[in-house]
Amino acid sequence: MTTTALFRDDFYLSTAEAVVTGIGADGGIELDQTCFYATSGGQPGDSGSFEREDGSRIEIATTRHGDTKDIIIHVPTADQPAPRVGEKLVLHIDWTRRYKLMRMHTACHLLSVVCQFPITGAAVGEEESRVDFDMSETIDKDAVTSAMMALVEANHPIYLQWITDAELAANPDIVKSKNVRPPVGLGRVSLVCIGENAAVDSQPCGGTHVSETQEVGQIFIAKIEKKGKENRRFRIRFGTPETSPVL
Repeated sequence: MTTTALFRDDFYLSTAEAVVTGIGADGGIELDQTCFYATSGGQPGDSGSFEREDGSRIEIATTRHGDTKDIIIHVPTADQPAPRVGEKLVLHIDWTRRYKLMRMHTACHLLSVVCQFPITGAAVGEEESRVDFDMSETIDKDAVTSAMMALVEANHPIYLQWITDAELAANPDIVKSKNVRPPVGLGRVSLVCIGENAAVDSQPCGGTHVSETQEVGQIFIAKIEKKGKENRRFRIRFGTPETSPVL
């Protein structure tokens, strides 16, 4: 059965009720709906727990997609009890972790505004993220940090706008990534818009983000690495160079 992805419409939904629709051979739990984000586009899947009617909990290590994007599987940690098909559960995301990932994912979008080169790869982390660009230019990391923090401090609104798969296909140039395509096949694609009327940026993305740039907080470019003749890897970290451990 397909899973209704509640996180697609509400990034701040940290708890929800659901019914178990299936248990995989590996113990993966399928639900009729979920607020747990499934690993995709460089953002890790959510962890957390499922609360049962007797008050006991099933700890969830991560969340991933099944054979298709409309199937979401919740992977328990080792030695967890298995729920019954048809059982009602209350889902609880590890919100501290998710919120860090939301802030970091948004920071990656801000970096793509400052560095307007094709993206060749990305990975979102709780304390550090990386974005790879198809570029050969030399660029000062402190200047990039200053430009990103100007966007953070301007407190631009961030919101979703939905387009159809057909509209995306008709406008392929709006995709910045060279290697990772936005999730399609569900009938609609979310555009993450930054600024009034998307004045700062508009980018197809299925990840989770904060609602205004100020929520990203203090960030900086810790390192820019040369990964080939025309590839540069930018490492984003929370805090400042003075407060964050040296890479």
